[in-house]
Amino acid sequence: MTVVKNHNTFHKLPILDGLELLNAQNNTVSFPYHTHDTFNIALILKHTFDTKLTNKYLQAPAGTLSITNPFEVHATPCDGKTGNSFFTFYIAPDVMKMINNNNDVFFDHKIIYDEQLFREFYFLSQNFESIEIEKALLAVLESLIRRWGKNQKFKNSEINLFSRFLEDKINEKFSLEEAAKSFGLDKYKFLRLFKYETGMTPNSYVILKRIEKSKILLNDGIDLADAAIESGFYDTAHFCRKFKEFTGVTPLQYKIS
Repeated sequence: MTVVKNHNTFHKLPILDGLELLNAQNNTVSFPYHTHDTFNIALILKHTFDTKLTNKYLQAPAGTLSITNPFEVHATPCDGKTGNSFFTFYIAPDVMKMINNNNDVFFDHKIIYDEQLFREFYFLSQNFESIEIEKALLAVLESLIRRWGKNQKFKNSEINLFSRFLEDKINEKFSLEEAAKSFGLDKYKFLRLFKYETGMTPNSYVILKRIEKSKILLNDGIDLADAAIESGFYDTAHFCRKFKEFTGVTPLQYKIS
């Protein structure tokens, strides 16, 4: 039987401050270093799921949950031959805070071995279109926080000088040499300091911010070509390629989900 590679679907639901879901089946494309403004709760369905943080390398076997906190820099290397299968819930921090009696939530454990929680999340992942998912998901998230969460805000690297500078120039063509020159630095020192500040390379940071802007435009009904240009990509093909590289789906899949 032929295995279909990279069969990924994306869903946006108008509940819980904009619930997003990614169903990735036999995904062979690795995700570069990036962040999300949500909690990512991934159910590992097949094969070992690798996560690279800035200071450690983690491996989550099938049947476990893999979690990253909001703004936690991470990358996901995927198996280029067999692919990885996983289902991710993207949960807004304010939702988690509300469930936790208005306290911030943080997960020290990035890989969670909890058969009951896995079964409950898996049931929701397979039936989110046919059940009252909001009430059911709130109950499962409450259990997750109670068993594995802690009352703490994630202390990510403070976004300051270098990243603020790049955010003002997201729509411009990025040049590492010119950015470094603006601070009177050579490009190697600028690159080193920027990675220390954000956990990402300047190029990855710029692309991530462009993709975040394009999502807003696509949700507002802007077509792909205009969203690409307004977000700072030089053509639609480049936009589509980078969007899928960072999100796992194409801009069109995201737009119509």
